[in-house]
Amino acid sequence: MGSLLYFSLIAFLLVLHPCFAKKTYIVHVKHHQKPSSYSTHHDWYDAQLKSLSSSSSNSESLLYSYDTAYPGFAASLDPHEAELLRQSDDVVGVYEDTVYTLHTTRTPEFLGLENQLGVWAGHTQQELNSAAQDVIIGVLDTGVWPESKSFSDVGMPDVPSRWRGECESGPDFDPKVHCNKKLIGARFFAKGYRMSSSSSFTNQPRQPESPRDQDGHGTHTASTAAGAPVGNASLLGYASGIARGMAPHARVATYKVCWPTGCFGSDILAGMDRAILDGVDVLSLSLGGGSGPYYRDTIAIGGFSAMEKGIVVSCSAGNSGPAKASLANTAPWIMTVGAGTIDRDFPAYAVLGNGKKITGVSLYSGKGMGKKLVSLVYNKDSSSSLCLPGSLNPKDVRGKIVVCDRGTNARVEKGLVVKEAGGVGMILANTVESGEELVADSHLLPAVAVGRKLGNVIRQYVKSGRNPTAVLSFGGTVVNVKPSPVVAAFSSRGPNTVTPQILKPDLIGPGVNILAAWSEAIGPTGLEKDTRRTKFNIMSGTSMSCPHISGLAALLKAAHPEWSPSAIKSALMTTAYNRDTTNSPLRDAEGDQLSTPWAHGAGHVDPHKALSPGLVYDIRPEEYIKFLCSLDYEMDHIQTIVKRPNVTCAKKFSDPGQINYPSFAVLFGKSRVVRYTRTLTNVGAAGTTYEVVVDAPPSVTVTVKPSKLVFKRVGERLRYTVTFVSNKGVSTMSKTTFGSISWNNAQNQVRSPVSYSWSQLFN
Repeated sequence: MGSLLYFSLIAFLLVLHPCFAKKTYIVHVKHHQKPSSYSTHHDWYDAQLKSLSSSSSNSESLLYSYDTAYPGFAASLDPHEAELLRQSDDVVGVYEDTVYTLHTTRTPEFLGLENQLGVWAGHTQQELNSAAQDVIIGVLDTGVWPESKSFSDVGMPDVPSRWRGECESGPDFDPKVHCNKKLIGARFFAKGYRMSSSSSFTNQPRQPESPRDQDGHGTHTASTAAGAPVGNASLLGYASGIARGMAPHARVATYKVCWPTGCFGSDILAGMDRAILDGVDVLSLSLGGGSGPYYRDTIAIGGFSAMEKGIVVSCSAGNSGPAKASLANTAPWIMTVGAGTIDRDFPAYAVLGNGKKITGVSLYSGKGMGKKLVSLVYNKDSSSSLCLPGSLNPKDVRGKIVVCDRGTNARVEKGLVVKEAGGVGMILANTVESGEELVADSHLLPAVAVGRKLGNVIRQYVKSGRNPTAVLSFGGTVVNVKPSPVVAAFSSRGPNTVTPQILKPDLIGPGVNILAAWSEAIGPTGLEKDTRRTKFNIMSGTSMSCPHISGLAALLKAAHPEWSPSAIKSALMTTAYNRDTTNSPLRDAEGDQLSTPWAHGAGHVDPHKALSPGLVYDIRPEEYIKFLCSLDYEMDHIQTIVKRPNVTCAKKFSDPGQINYPSFAVLFGKSRVVRYTRTLTNVGAAGTTYEVVVDAPPSVTVTVKPSKLVFKRVGERLRYTVTFVSNKGVSTMSKTTFGSISWNNAQNQVRSPVSYSWSQLFN
């Protein structure tokens, strides 16, 4: 009886809601086999869908037909229709839509980009500013809050004539009012989101379909990349000063592909497809999913098409650190960006009843607690210690400060849980996972975040004290904090599980406590119950570091319009620095230990040096095809990425690590010897000589031939071969070590990090 009732209910729902069984699928078609009887691919795809069923609903099944980013289309199908398509000779694969997630100032000064009239790579600042006005950054995210002063077009010339994009209208977005010579494009892609929300039984209201940012994340990332200078910017008084993007004279085009339930692969592909056709120069994506083969990775597939068109693709590495092998966006044609701290902090203090003063951070801006000590509580029960919703008993916490362990739920949500249970304050204490990393938040009640070591001091005090008490206070904004940068504990780590022979992330940029423009549709915490509104917000994540690199890539594009995306990436990587402001090696917030290239890649970006790198590792599209062939993918899978009719693997690398990458990931497998050849292109002066400097661990012998490179002219390409030998008798099983190879002269240091891994022991 029960099962009969269940199936009757399902049948009823299917009749009531015909979309119930339908999902979004991305269909890979043999693009180049379009019959001549169809004038466009769109018509061909539409006919294929109509042939599946006599139902009139199939006329609305085609959601997107992709032009450049993907060889195929996205459609709303039921499982039976999807299976029928899979059986078609014209179809390579049918894949369910995947959901990607967002990877959620002072940085211009920290990076040396303050508005001074110096000379960069033979360009004055004024010349660079003028050139940057021709560069267009496309940001795929949650949209834009166009009223923000960060998108003011005061003093900007007409939009470049080559621009083919536009601003789309919506119920809350008027292109004539909201777009200008700065914000030159604003589109939205919601068909994947619409299908998902129409076929799910959530109570979440549908967001209006328009380019407007209801979340804040997209406005923050777009203004970080290219926001115009705005004076007296702050978050409720914190980080007050001039807020500006990395390339403040560049143009911005936003593509809204992320919605309340996530960023759907079908919408992301449509956004990338349109951005490529519109004519962007840089694509910035602060979002990602898990790692998998490149032919199943929406961003990797769209990114390849962008790279072929000369577009730099910059993506966040993910916020799944400090776990190893936690990276997203690892394709070698993508810039994979991790996160570090800057030299600004927001100190806050907890004074304990025993007189001990604990220093942490906070962006709390409300009424203070005064000087009176109040009771301090900490419940080691798992849900209570994490301050999960519904876990706190008001009888236990009313009128008290609550110690909450960091992790599982959002930091700001913990504060709301404490407040709603009657608590008057919170100490957010790190656990092993977050180590000593401190991230400041604009909490709804007095709150201080502290590192693991001090958190343990507080936990022990509560546990052993007869009547534990504390009081919280707030210290505003301080700058010139040392050491900086420090790699953020949340920043995702290598090794690269998709292709271990490619070292990722590529580099790090500022990603902790970053001030940028914000949507006035939502409070600074993003919580529904946060009624505060602010024009700027402070956020942390690789979502924040990614647009820093996107903006810097735009500056390099302005200074060197002839450079390829791989040349721009190489310049940013090989000039990155590996020592902090105390001249010590970069440290990792996780465990307060030395960082490694699995966390920071080539190092922390250095814009000044990147503009004049001396030499670059350039990679042509054909070399990426040789790379893909070396992965032993099926030819259909390679064509998914490359999208050319006559791709062959007649030429392929014997090892993926042979690609001309600016870093090395050496895997010792069956052989103790690994040998790679690299090619360097001179983008500096004619008649320059470079000598190699090798830093290698004792377990490896490294030989570079030749050891000197003499470039007679600009644009000359010279090769070198490096041989890595795992020394006999060294116990290296399961251990990874690191080093570097640098080509140096008096003007430049062209440095490549090297990682060494062993899959077996040698005699």
